[in-house]
Amino acid sequence: MGKFFYIEGAYLILAAIVLMVTLFVTTRPFMGKNAKKRGMMYVSLFLAVAIGAHYWVTTSRMEKVKEAFVRGEPIICESRIVRKGAQSLILKKSLGWRLEGDYFVSDAYVRPFFSARCVVYKK
Repeated sequence: MGKFFYIEGAYLILAAIVLMVTLFVTTRPFMGKNAKKRGMMYVSLFLAVAIGAHYWVTTSRMEKVKEAFVRGEPIICESRIVRKGAQSLILKKSLGWRLEGDYFVSDAYVRPFFSARCVVYKK
């Protein structure tokens, strides 16, 4: 459950804001009498499905990346350390990288790379 809140935390906050806006708009005098109930229900359902789908896609990609890394395939990760030059980095097990939980770690880099920000490199 902690992984869900870590990956989807920003989207949950945005969903709460969208629900507050929906509540505000549906309680205006020009809206129909069932607008609040229907609006909150449909918007909540849409947000729940969208956030759930995003979590499923992200965790599926993370598993594929981890499996490919264990097989020795190259992985491309987003680099947030250097913003000016190359913004991605190719990781390989043979280059001294290791997998610790959901993070790729190397003694040559200060920060670890979260596997949700990586993809399998296909030539």
